[in-house]
Amino acid sequence: MKRVGGLWEELTSWQNLIEAAHRAALGKRSRPDVAEFLARQDSLLPRLRNALLDGSYRPGGYRVFEIREPKPRLISAAPFLDRVVHHALTQVLEPVFERRFSAHSFACRKGRGTHAAVAHAARAARHCEYALCLDVRKYFASIDHAILSDQLARVIKCRKTLDLASAIIAGSNEQEPVAWYFDGDDLFTPFARRRGIPLGNQTSQFFANVYLDRMDQFIERELRPAAYARYVDDLLLLDPDKGRLREARAAIEEEMGKIRLRVHAGKSRIYRTRDGVTFLGWRVFPEKRRLVRENVARFRRRLRGLRMRWGRGEVEWIAVRQSVVAWIGHAMHGDTERLRTQLFAGVTFLAGRAKGVQVIR
Repeated sequence: MKRVGGLWEELTSWQNLIEAAHRAALGKRSRPDVAEFLARQDSLLPRLRNALLDGSYRPGGYRVFEIREPKPRLISAAPFLDRVVHHALTQVLEPVFERRFSAHSFACRKGRGTHAAVAHAARAARHCEYALCLDVRKYFASIDHAILSDQLARVIKCRKTLDLASAIIAGSNEQEPVAWYFDGDDLFTPFARRRGIPLGNQTSQFFANVYLDRMDQFIERELRPAAYARYVDDLLLLDPDKGRLREARAAIEEEMGKIRLRVHAGKSRIYRTRDGVTFLGWRVFPEKRRLVRENVARFRRRLRGLRMRWGRGEVEWIAVRQSVVAWIGHAMHGDTERLRTQLFAGVTFLAGRAKGVQVIR
């Protein structure tokens, strides 16, 4: 397919920037920095647009914090002005790449997501005896800046748009150290190359799909398993032939090396589908889907925490109900009726003040 140009005018248009500000603010309007921006957007948006047009825009610094569920991870929060730029960029680039992306890439794409990926895997498990699960080691910290920029330039030929993307990539804060050697490296190569993009950016989610699209195409066109799914850095191949999956794993490890990635040896193996395949928080069997134990245990802890906070008057009932209903909606994508009955049997929320008693149904 031909490279696409002429994107800069659309990217810097008032309509695109206003929509970007709206999307960046969704669910965050009460935060001080967001509220301040929205209160002053009539002056801040024109200033931002002028900075983009005259080339003076530079990304700001990140605020870094740690989350511990489902596993410890460092999250980088960009200034709100930069988050507006991130949305403005991806709103223009995503439609271009969407036409090229694999149908079996499920992360951060409209009409897809974890539930669609798990449903796809469950359908495949009914006629595939084996599944190969692969995980990329330290994926976001390993993404090579030069390789990523080259992948963008293979599709986009609008120089100003590419320059903005490069500025965002180069402005990434330091990630956890990754110093691996690949074919052709000398002693200093791993330390000379810039790598790592921050978890938490809108652009990082998009860039993560761009970076592994090469692997999607290689797996589908060259390896041709009976079924395939990828969600960010989790890859799942299913096939009736175990030998083919062994060969596929070796080929994928070699191909990953070409974009300076490594497969996580401890999290990559072949399973019999009749024994269940762990994928995106679910145990997928040919005839059923179950939540993994860790997922259930995590919700039990959250439920206990909500009960205590409700009892102390620290949280409103609508927030409690929204959290519980959201988890129930997630759980209903599998065979969890018995589990849900057990979890909520007799669960009550007793208020410390005169709020009465609420029973989860």
